[in-house]
This record gives sequence, C-alpha cells and structure tokens, in this order.
Amino acid sequence: TDRRNQTGTYGFLLMGLSEHPEQQPLLFGLFLGMYLVTIWGNLLIILAIGSDVHLHTPMYLFLANLSFSDIGFISTVIPKMLNNIGSGSKRISYGRCLTQLYFFGLFADLDNFLLAVMALDRYMAISQPLHYAIIMNSQRCVLLVAGSWVVTTFHALVHTLLVTRLSFCGPNVIPHFFCDLVPLLKLACSSTYVNDLVLILVAGTLLIGPFVCILTSYFYIVLAILRIDSPKGKQKAFSNCTSHLSVVSLFYTTAIGVYLCPPSSPSGGKDRVLSVMYTVVTPMLNPFIYSLRNRDIKGALGKILRRNTLNTLSWDRKVQISKTRS
Repeated sequence: TDRRNQTGTYGFLLMGLSEHPEQQPLLFGLFLGMYLVTIWGNLLIILAIGSDVHLHTPMYLFLANLSFSDIGFISTVIPKMLNNIGSGSKRISYGRCLTQLYFFGLFADLDNFLLAVMALDRYMAISQPLHYAIIMNSQRCVLLVAGSWVVTTFHALVHTLLVTRLSFCGPNVIPHFFCDLVPLLKLACSSTYVNDLVLILVAGTLLIGPFVCILTSYFYIVLAILRIDSPKGKQKAFSNCTSHLSVVSLFYTTAIGVYLCPPSSPSGGKDRVLSVMYTVVTPMLNPFIYSLRNRDIKGALGKILRRNTLNTLSWDRKVQISKTRS
C-alpha cells in the first residue's frame, strides 16, 4: 500500500523521444505542426461528410468516425508530450498516466474495429451491389459503429482497472513518450500474471479478430473483382478500395512493428520511432489518403472552399459599401 501511495504521489517519468536538450525545440515545432495538420485534416473530412448529403452513406459514416477516432488518438499523446518538452519536465502523475493509458487503448482499438467494418462494407458493395442498400441499411451501420465503441470502451477500461491493482516500487522511469501498457507492466514489482493473461487472451482476440476480418474481406473482394468481365468495371471496383487498403497497410505495418517485433534495445530508441509512425504519422496521413484518392471527398471539400470564398467576398463588399456610405 505504501508503495502504491508513493506512486500516486510522485507518478512516473516519461523519457520522451530524445534526452538531448538542443533537440527539444526542433521536436516541439515538428510535433506541434504534425498535430495541427492532423486535427485540421480530420476535421475537414468530418465537415465535408456532414455538409454534403451525397456523402451520407455507410462508407462515409465509417470514415467520419475513423477521423474522429484519429483526432482522439493523437490528442491522447501529443499535447502531454508538447507540455513536457515546453516545460522541461518529464513527470506525469499516476492519475494522468492511467487516463492516457485508457484513452490510448480506446482509440487504438476503435481504429482497428472501424477499419474492419470499412473492409466489410467494401466487400458488400463489390460482391453484393444489388442488395448492398438493404444489407448495409442505416440501422445496421449505426449498430456496427455503436458496437465498436462499446467493445473498445470496455476493453480499455478492463486493462486500466487491472493496472490499478499493481504496485510500482521505482524508479518509475518509462522509456517512452507516453504511458503505454507494456512498458507500465514492466515497471510493476507485484505480480502481473492476470494482466498478462488478459492481454494475451482478450487483447489478442480483439486485435487479431478485426485483422482476420480485413484479410478475409479483401480475399473475397479480389475474387469478386476477378469475376468482373469489363476492364473498366475491374478498375472502378479496385479504385473503391485503394484508399482503405492504403490506410490499413499503414496502420497494421506500423502497429506490428511496435507490438509484435522484439525490442531493438533496452533503451527502446528505434521502438519509439516506430511508435511515432503508429500514433502520429498514421492519423496525420489518413485525411490526405482519403482526400487525394477520393473524388467525392475532393468535391465536397471544394464546395466548402468555394462557399467560404463567396462568403468572404460578400462580407468584403458589404464592408466597402458601408465605408463609402459613411
């Protein structure tokens, strides 16, 4: 109990990405820029989908939720890291560490589930085009999204509550730039048997399950595309999947590099770089992948820009007229 109280009082130390003081301003500017680009990019995707009636379809409902999840994903990690760099402090309180652990697990799992749901949606659209509207009706889509939120919320909560039963003797130094589950378990001086068991059984199932769903969906998508006689039909069907396939490849390649590959060194320098790809670069690139490869999104964003330009010009004219009258 004394050890747990001591942890609650002093918290943990996050080593961050670099221990060299001269690199801190560069890191601060770089990650602040990446954070702002990610927030604005994903907000534009959500705004484009919400403002265009033609985009109120299952695929874009899932994409809007993915963009929201990416905003939460990166906001869980980067603001605290920027605060630590700016203040020169590496400390994070016990409560904030658990909060970060919970929301990181929630949004990482949610990305995983939403990518699987989007793969299933693409499979239905290509293999069952005549029955697609009936199969992927609005009620079923809402259930898929709500189910993803419920499962991931519960999963993240289970791991967070299990961490609260652990004792940490110190030194509580986390060789990372945020509170992740595996580094925390390595610091515990009490038994982590239950945590490890839940991590292998529950987390393994919830992570591998969606991944298998994605692989299976794309296996049948490829078979469905090969059955199409027209070359234009094949190209159109494949183009509907390229954006999602790019995001899936980026997400799982970096995630596998972080969690399934053996640690590169005790200090975990290379592992932290891979974590940056997984937690920062992937959410930042997702809006660009979908906007650059998707005509509907580009069209909706173009309408928003034209509308804002017209509103700005109209406002300027009103200001000029009022000035001439006065």
